[in-house]
Amino acid sequence: MEYNIDSAQLREYAPVLKAGDRVILSGKVYTSRDAAHKRITQALKNGGELPYSLNDAVIYYAGPTPAPKGLAVGSCGPTTSSRMDVFASLLLDKGVVAMIGKGERSQAVCDAIIRNKAVYLCAIGGAGALASKCIVNCRVIAYEDLGCESVKELTFSNFPLTVAVDCSGGNIFKR
Repeated sequence: MEYNIDSAQLREYAPVLKAGDRVILSGKVYTSRDAAHKRITQALKNGGELPYSLNDAVIYYAGPTPAPKGLAVGSCGPTTSSRMDVFASLLLDKGVVAMIGKGERSQAVCDAIIRNKAVYLCAIGGAGALASKCIVNCRVIAYEDLGCESVKELTFSNFPLTVAVDCSGGNIFKR
């Protein structure tokens, strides 16, 4: 199946999405990688301020490069998701509805996806320049000192993704 979904509707759609489905995603998405995940996790544990609400948030494991003239971002492809597995279950339990990246996830993360009725979406690796054409806005919202790994709020417009792990336990990597 193929679905055109706004990121604000992912919580509603997550129960019907199945591993292998195609999602054309538009709307607000937050970038976050290793260093930012570590800071967000520390803030959660210490009662600190978060850079954005985790409730129904969509996290894209990416570090966009600086934007050339006329574009919102430079190259913006997915990074390997398993590097964030140590943080992902907590973030899902705190309300994150979807993560976007590439590659397999640990069993603990897959269990958290099921438990929280969330979804893991894969983007095409190695196509960051092409992916950037589906990003119409980008602004740094936290941890600017991390450079390209700072937390950014992106606006997607028809960003092509594949459901890799669904909330029923379907997993394209286990087929």
